[in-house]
Amino acid sequence: MVGATLLAAPALAQTALPAAITVSGEATVSVAPDLAQIDAGITSDAKTAREASEANNAAMGKVLLALKSAGVAESDYQTSRLSLQPQYAPNRSGPSPIVGYRASNRVTVRLREVVKLAGVIDTLVGAGANDIGGIGFSVSNASKLLDGAREQAVADARRKAEIYAKAAGITLGSPLSISEESNAGPTPYRKIAPGMAVSATPVAQGEETLGVSVSVSWGIKQGQ
Repeated sequence: MVGATLLAAPALAQTALPAAITVSGEATVSVAPDLAQIDAGITSDAKTAREASEANNAAMGKVLLALKSAGVAESDYQTSRLSLQPQYAPNRSGPSPIVGYRASNRVTVRLREVVKLAGVIDTLVGAGANDIGGIGFSVSNASKLLDGAREQAVADARRKAEIYAKAAGITLGSPLSISEESNAGPTPYRKIAPGMAVSATPVAQGEETLGVSVSVSWGIKQGQ
């Protein structure tokens, strides 16, 4: 007689604990900017394209000479836009005739001493620049300044992780991974509205707020 084989009852399934808790932590720091940038331009109108271009070139030459005389290094200013466009007379009944030409030349100036910004604006205007704008501020060593904020961001992540662990009835272990989610390089220039009128220029630089965010995965202590 062939004996029957009995199958054991399957083991009860156990609920698996999460392998890790992953949370984000954030922190910020406010610092005074140490770099400034400004755009300045010359716009010239004339009857012919050549006249407009020549007048514009001469005017911009005076602006660049004034920058150099003000102590701005030649490596810290560069042409950012050139244009030469025809100007048309209004005409509702047909093609508009060309009545002249407009030449424009813009230069971007970078200042490594923010306190000189107001003086440089006045210099530009005094040299004939008739289009001033695009003023902005930046922080050169943002990554280094964020080091303290990085510690605070990790502490913030741990605080959040402990809240989740307590709610789930588990105990945090050691961190398994830490990654920085933000770009801690130099912050982009904060722009101020272009086309501002300038006379004995007051400039308020204010502060820049730098932020960092980290993602941290914490292990779970077993047998708790």
